[in-house]
Amino acid sequence: MIAFAGFSQAQAPGRSGGSLPVLGDTSELPASAERRLGDRIAGSIYRDPDYLDDPVLGDYLQSIWQPLMTAARARGDLGVDLEERFAWEVMLIRNRTINAFALPGGYLGVHLGLIAVVESRDELASVLAHELSHVTQRHISRLMSKQSQQMPWMLAAMILGMLAASKNPDAANAAIAGGQAIAVQNQLNFSRDMEREADRVGFGVMADAGFEKQGFATMFDKLQQASRLNDNGSYPYLRSHPLTTERIGEAKGRLQLEGPAPSPVSGEAGRARVVHAMMAGRARVLGDASADALRLLLAEAQRVPASAAEGLKPRDVGALYAGALAATRLREHSQARSLADKLKTAAAASPSMAPALELLSLEIDIAAGRAAQAPKLANGKSRAAVLLQSQADLAAGRPQDVPDRLQSWVSTHPKDAMAWQLLATAQGQQGQTLRAIRADAESRVAQLDYGAARDRFKAAQDLMRSGRDTGSGASAHIDGSIIDTRAREIDQLLREQALQEKLDRKL
Repeated sequence: MIAFAGFSQAQAPGRSGGSLPVLGDTSELPASAERRLGDRIAGSIYRDPDYLDDPVLGDYLQSIWQPLMTAARARGDLGVDLEERFAWEVMLIRNRTINAFALPGGYLGVHLGLIAVVESRDELASVLAHELSHVTQRHISRLMSKQSQQMPWMLAAMILGMLAASKNPDAANAAIAGGQAIAVQNQLNFSRDMEREADRVGFGVMADAGFEKQGFATMFDKLQQASRLNDNGSYPYLRSHPLTTERIGEAKGRLQLEGPAPSPVSGEAGRARVVHAMMAGRARVLGDASADALRLLLAEAQRVPASAAEGLKPRDVGALYAGALAATRLREHSQARSLADKLKTAAAASPSMAPALELLSLEIDIAAGRAAQAPKLANGKSRAAVLLQSQADLAAGRPQDVPDRLQSWVSTHPKDAMAWQLLATAQGQQGQTLRAIRADAESRVAQLDYGAARDRFKAAQDLMRSGRDTGSGASAHIDGSIIDTRAREIDQLLREQALQEKLDRKL
């Protein structure tokens, strides 16, 4: 898989990034055109079976991503114009390879294999900061400007083909012709200068965001060790981001120039490692749901000695978490509960584990058919808590408890496809067919599937015209007005897209 990205803002001097000059923006591709191209690619990824919306891992990634974004903004790397124009969306990909990538328009992808292999949030932050810096320095658009003779729609197909190549060579061949693929691959791979710039800027962003700078070096060490192994396809990140002695030396030299890192707050680093270990365990389970793989993870958890429960090492915590989740997927619910109880004993000495364990406990109850007996989540403000509690209420036959919670959530997070889909389910179970169809349409909009969204909005309009199941009074009028407005907006968007495609084909 390839990794590439872009942006147009020159770097301002940063506290940790130095004031070395950037390469300069030589892009001829407008930000709006890059965003359109990114939307086209992202829409296909959303519909790929390997795209994963896991709220728990998603929240964990956001806890790293948002501080990086804040730091990039404060340093002057992320300008207001590009922040508003680009998506800045991080997508999870169900793939065990060690990889992360950036796409046109500010979309980034993270493979579960990367989360599973890194040992700390600082190492994961180093990769995300590097990819973010490819975007903020507008590397994608610079590279794509060299391909100015290629139509954007063709570039989108080629990029999707290269993304598919890491999973299925046949799918890649169906998306791109061999000779063209090689040419575009060569042109979209980052230059060494761009890699060094992303290293330097990313290092500063990561440090200013409050992550341990040593994570950058330890991540390099992992990749350097991997590069000595035979190329078995497990480290595609090494092919799109080739390590050189110069890059490794610069990274280590940068650490020396920064001086010794301040000692973390007592116990803070250990607590962060424990939470990361649980998320890495979750990534291992979700990355390979085969029965054999789940059995191996369960067996590993069962080998953790019960006597060590109160003083578990991060590795043991990760093994127990993965084992409990694996047992849940295997429908061995008593085993899952037993392993979760071991984790709760350890959590008594590490309160930072509590939110993740509360969510895990609810997942086990839902899978075991005990959602009705499960206690409500104590802290229901995170996305994972909002969505998982809604899933529990639906499983417990309480659809009436869901709409208010999710309506409040989507009012501030209108691009949350899973929230809209759960809302559609709850409204459908309550017999609110019109609202359910509208929520389903909004979920398609959130995943950039505008054609499907238009069909759903038109179905809602047809239902209103029939006079069936539309409610009564002011609420029916409001629902109808919203649906008509949204249908017109989507129709206009589709017309603009069709016109833009015609213009692209003429270039």
